[in-house]
Amino acid sequence: MSVLAEGVCPVSDHLLGRLYRASPEGLPVLLRTVPPATRAALAYYCSRRVHLESIGLAIASTCDERDLYEHAGLAGLALFAKARAEPTNAGTDRHIVRRGNVSLASGALWNPSRSLD
Repeated sequence: MSVLAEGVCPVSDHLLGRLYRASPEGLPVLLRTVPPATRAALAYYCSRRVHLESIGLAIASTCDERDLYEHAGLAGLALFAKARAEPTNAGTDRHIVRRGNVSLASGALWNPSRSLD
């Protein structure tokens, strides 16, 4: 087993950003460029971060159980099971995070007519 240090991403920031921004159709294409062992390490890395958890599950769904086990031990087996149990509409599209609406300040804190002297 070769669990990476907690803060070490197994791919470049550039590739991680591309994976994060990928469309449901583009993610599988990008993942094919990542070797299986690195993909397993990346799935584990992402799954341990709240903002990347859904993409971690999508990546894990493309991994072999053995690769996940070799990189994360029992946590890798749990990740494999969770990735297979997650309901999905079209494979890896579940990594797309539905963000809530943004609300702007209002009320006493926001008064554009008040001048700042």
